Formats: sequence, C-alpha cells, structure tokens
Amino acid sequence: MSLAGRDLVTISDLSNEEMEGIFGLADEMARHARGIVGLGAGKVMATLFYEASTRTRLSFESAMQRLGGGVITCADMGTTSVAKGETLADTVRVVESYADILVMRSPQEGAARVAADYARVPVINAGDGAHEHPTQTLLDLYTIRRESGRLQGCWVALVGDLKYGRTTHSLAVALARFGGSMVCVAPPGLEMPAEVLAAVEAHTGSRPRQYRNLEELTGDLDLLKAHSPQASQPKLAFGPMSLFDAIYVTRVQRERFTDPAQYEKAKGAYRITADLLANARSDTLVMHPLPRVDELDYGLDEDLRAAYFRQASYGIPVRMALLAALLGRAEVALGAGSRPPTAPRPVPGNGLACSNPRCVLRSEWYLSPRFELVGDEPVRCAYCQRLAEVPV
Repeated sequence: MSLAGRDLVTISDLSNEEMEGIFGLADEMARHARGIVGLGAGKVMATLFYEASTRTRLSFESAMQRLGGGVITCADMGTTSVAKGETLADTVRVVESYADILVMRSPQEGAARVAADYARVPVINAGDGAHEHPTQTLLDLYTIRRESGRLQGCWVALVGDLKYGRTTHSLAVALARFGGSMVCVAPPGLEMPAEVLAAVEAHTGSRPRQYRNLEELTGDLDLLKAHSPQASQPKLAFGPMSLFDAIYVTRVQRERFTDPAQYEKAKGAYRITADLLANARSDTLVMHPLPRVDELDYGLDEDLRAAYFRQASYGIPVRMALLAALLGRAEVALGAGSRPPTAPRPVPGNGLACSNPRCVLRSEWYLSPRFELVGDEPVRCAYCQRLAEVPV
C-alpha cells in the first residue's frame, strides 16, 4: 500500500496495520543504516525547527541522506523571516517550493496541523509543544517490537513528567490501540493530561492506574494480583515490577517547578536504579527518549535491559522507512482487510472553546477555532487536541 503524500501530525494519522508496515520496512532499512540506499535520489527534505533538538533533527537528516536525498535546514528560526513576523502558513508555503517533504518542530501545540493544512507536500510533526511526537512513538514501538518480539498486550510503566512529556502522550495512545496496558507514575501537577487518558479509555475501556512516585507503584501488590490472579506467593513477593515489558522514563523538568526544593524532592522519586531493577524481569526494557539528567543511574548503562541508546539508534531505520513511504519511493506491506485510520469528524464550534494557552490559535492570528472528534473520543480542538470546553 502507498502512503505517498500523507502527513504525519499525530500518531492517529496511521492505522495499526500501517505502523506495522512501516516497522517491516524499517527492518529492511536497518540493513542499510550505515550505507546509502537510492530511494531518496532527487528528493529534498526541509527541516524547520523552532525548538532545540539533537536526536530528532540529526536522525531525520541522516535518514534522508542515507536514502540518497538532499537536506535543507533551519535550525535557528530566529535567523529567518519568522523574526520579521512571517506567519507559519506563509513560511511553509514558501519552503514547500524548495523541498519535497517538510519536517517541523515547534513550541506551539497544533503548529504541525497548521503546516499540514497549508503545505502541498507531506508534513511530519517532529514535536509540537507538549502535544505529540509521533515519530518518536514509532521508534519507541519499534524498539519494543524488535527487542521484546511483540506489541500486542505489552505492559509499560510510564514514569516522570507525563504532563509536558509529549513522547508519552503519543505512546500511551498507541499502546492502548495495540491492546497494551500501562501505569502512570508522575509528580503531583505533572500527571498525564485528561485528553490522553480519555483517548486511552476509549480504546481500552478503562484509565490506567496513576501513582505519585515509584515507591507507591512497587508497593501496590493489588496491581499484581489484579493482573496475575494465579500468581504464586513467591511471585507476589517479587512485586509489581515483574509485570512490565518496559519502563519508559522521561526527565522531571526543572523548569516546571517554581520551588527548587520541590524539584529536588520530586526528581529523586523517579530515579531508576539497579536496586529497582532487581525486582524487574530479566527481559524488562528500560527506555528513555533522551536527553537524560540524573533520572537514570549511569550504573545501568552496562545492563542489557538498558535500551535507551539502542532506542535512539532505531530512529534512523524507522525514519528512513517513513520518509521513503511518504515520498512514494517505497510501499508498506499490509495484511488483508486492513483499513486506513478513522478520519476525524468536524464538529460545529458553537459554544465551544480551546482553553490551551499554548495552542497555535494564540499565536497565528488568521486561524479560526476548529473542533473535531474521532470515534468514541470526546470533542477536542482540531489543532492541539485539548478537550473542548464550554465557556462559562
């Protein structure tokens, strides 16, 4: 099946079968991750990064060059016409004439949707504020699939800043779609957003358990009993950590705290150590989108379960596969009867509002509020996906 010309703004833009097809193509690309394939010959990718990035920008640029294509980049948008007041819509309409595909990162939630609306070439969201980071989710799922051998029904503990950690938002929804289970461990005030929990519930029928710190999680034997009713007493003594196929960690961000003492207290409650992993399985993966600060003990780096650097390396074959597919240079193999993802349905905005202060609506003056729903999920802003509110 061809994905040529498609945009990837949220993980919902791909069906499960399409993601599996991209993973199969990534398996092929992995054999060329240190060489050059000719699939991108004659094509140019533009990267527009309004925020700092190391792994995402460099892995996209490396992936395009490994495909044999060209790259043009704006790594510092402060030196472009944006500094003169150029709108996002005008920027992408100009840059699309220079490139065949756009990869964009922005601090404004929903900015990638605006870019996709105005560009006539494919747009890939490389992270828009605290909203989503769908290509990180693809490589995260690929990591679990490649190293654990499965995605269906896997168990993941999401740990750290889950409110602003956009990688966990896309991942939580994708895991739910693959029949996975998860728990959320986050400091008070940095819990998983309501719209993400609602999306997970729409797919699984229930919301994940939430914990304030790792100690609460490791002490919750009811969790293990509920999901392992036949568990023996020795296994119960082993603890809830034995449930997880992966522990996915994000840094607790210092900039989110007004009180330094609260930050110091919080970060220590989300540190993954060898002692914690002593109660995990021998095949449990420790994952992190990076960069890390001190939430992962450096002593873990030699543990075979520490998958975070391998995880980062998988960004090359996954992004090679995605670029080749969206550029129409490779097709993804789909099973019989596979269907495209459910398209969102527009909803009249009468009496509705987006209350998100970081929504792109706040900065791009020419945009009008739009609302939509997907399946059984609640009505939300079409740009930033925040749940719609009725103004009082």
